[in-house]
Amino acid sequence: MQLKNIHSFVKVAQLGSFHAAAKALHSSQPAISARINSLENELGVQLLERDSSGARLTARGGQLLPLAQKMVALEQEIKAQLKDVQPEKGNLRVGIADTLAHLWLPELLASWQGRLPLMAFEISVDASASLGHQLLQHQLDLALVVGEPQAPELHSQALVEYEQCWVAAPALAAELQASHSGPLSLAELSQQPLLSFPANSQPWLQLQQSLGAAQLEEAQVHCCGTVASLLPMAEQGLGSALLPAPVVASALASGSLQRLEVDTQASPLRFYSAWRRDDERKLAQLLAEVSGQIIANATI
Repeated sequence: MQLKNIHSFVKVAQLGSFHAAAKALHSSQPAISARINSLENELGVQLLERDSSGARLTARGGQLLPLAQKMVALEQEIKAQLKDVQPEKGNLRVGIADTLAHLWLPELLASWQGRLPLMAFEISVDASASLGHQLLQHQLDLALVVGEPQAPELHSQALVEYEQCWVAAPALAAELQASHSGPLSLAELSQQPLLSFPANSQPWLQLQQSLGAAQLEEAQVHCCGTVASLLPMAEQGLGSALLPAPVVASALASGSLQRLEVDTQASPLRFYSAWRRDDERKLAQLLAEVSGQIIANATI
């Protein structure tokens, strides 16, 4: 009984698809089908039912699956105990949300290089929704995103939570607050343009929900994809911006931006690391844990 046939059977059973199993095992669909046929012929039973929607375990397949999983786990344990301890080599594809990249990317990459010195890192900075899709499509190994991914194929763990705050250039802040002694309303704030992250991002959706609740759907909102662009736009007085507090900390300290008191409290942004459950290398999980430790232990 060949272990590669057992591996293929377990992967098809887990993913419910010959195509998905072939992709996960870096093989072809005909090769996976041939391995399953060989295993079924060897055992003399049908293990999987095939149809247009995918593959399902037969009763005999369900009986074999826990035993096959034990064989795969035992093989991995044997290899782990007998192989020489050498640094991992290869490529690791990491996607990171813009806010986390702006705040943490140099520190994270330095730490990842320290743990995996022979690994080449391919880093993509993109919107969280796009990163989640790329992760599901096996185009990324690890994603650091805003909002917890809900796909059952992914495992996730919390990284950090950041308060959001309204800020504006001093001249614009003075203009907005000229006739007010208390917090500004969203209606008052919306008399000038608002600056936000891209459409359909979590911060943008939260802002649109608040504007909708205040019947301010026609408010002028300028969207931009990167913190590196949003900050100078706000500093030049092009609008009030709702941004994570750590992002604006230096600008507030230098006086290039001022914090605005607004009567509508924005929800904090919660960031998560995510990786696929079928990733057998465990490297993504290792980097996720390292990333969490760095961010949790640091003071911004």
